[in-house]
Amino acid sequence: MQTRTYKDLFRLITSMIGTGGELPGSGTEDTQVADFINRRFQQAFDQSPVWPRYFVNSEARDIISLIISGLGAGSSSDVSAKINGNYILFGQESGANGAGGAVVGTNIYYNPAQGTKDATTINSTIIYKRSSTNRWEIEDGTDINIAADGSISVDAGTGSTVLFEADTNKKDNPSEVVTWTLTAALVSGTPLVVDEQLIPYAQTGKDTVGDFNRIHRKKAFLNNSALEYEFFVDFNGANILNIASTTDNEAFVSYKKQFTPFTVTTDFYNSTVEVPGEFFNFIAHAVYADFLRVQNRQQEAIAEEQVAQTYLALELEKIDIRSNNNTINKRFSTYVNRQSR
Repeated sequence: MQTRTYKDLFRLITSMIGTGGELPGSGTEDTQVADFINRRFQQAFDQSPVWPRYFVNSEARDIISLIISGLGAGSSSDVSAKINGNYILFGQESGANGAGGAVVGTNIYYNPAQGTKDATTINSTIIYKRSSTNRWEIEDGTDINIAADGSISVDAGTGSTVLFEADTNKKDNPSEVVTWTLTAALVSGTPLVVDEQLIPYAQTGKDTVGDFNRIHRKKAFLNNSALEYEFFVDFNGANILNIASTTDNEAFVSYKKQFTPFTVTTDFYNSTVEVPGEFFNFIAHAVYADFLRVQNRQQEAIAEEQVAQTYLALELEKIDIRSNNNTINKRFSTYVNRQSR
């Protein structure tokens, strides 16, 4: 997509102000214009949820299945930061390690913020139901082996046991466990283990989500329809409602990237920072309108604001023409509710 440079934008604005391309003085007015630029940049960014430059279509994202919190430092060390956090359901135990693994068919969870992951092994903080004890355990630095066919198995005991289930009647899910026994040297406190179906804003290796648009079970907007999820958004991310299968560990998210303002603070007239071409004229005329208001030239400011809004409206119209507002940003309700078209 087309871009212009920040120096071009700054020189155009100062030329309209009437300084011949640069503002005189100590630089106070330069800083003021730079602040106006960021304000108007965000205004343009917020005008549409589907600006092509910032829209990501149906990207695979991890679903957080468990969240652990409430732990503090132990008596001699502190691994609470490794245990507190978000956990992904990686899959179900295959039984490849026999009694040295997890109970066959039970869920295995890991903390993606800890340890390492490659094609054959995950070494992380994990939660699993140990075969030899038939109890849920949380271990730090334990291996999950990944076979060539994709099946997985815990290599039990390769890490340090931090917590384990102490309930007499063993539970089917770690969030149902009432009493945990802690390794006091490593952690303290009372763990809170909560079931979630959460897609967080941030994921390693991917852009941070600014606004969630739509969430599908499978890759959407291709040849086949895909089940679309209802969701609500809170401080932590998007919470999926009525997930199709509790063993799903990813969903496909269409979203708008997070807004990032310009960070130019000096040498405004020579900066090569890229400015989105679709916002260039709007920002220039809108900032000039702001400058006119500062000088109490209200009528001229109103006229210049109208010019700016015309440029922005033309760019928004292009989105309509490309039909983004009829496909990506809208949904159809039928007897098979929320199908992508």
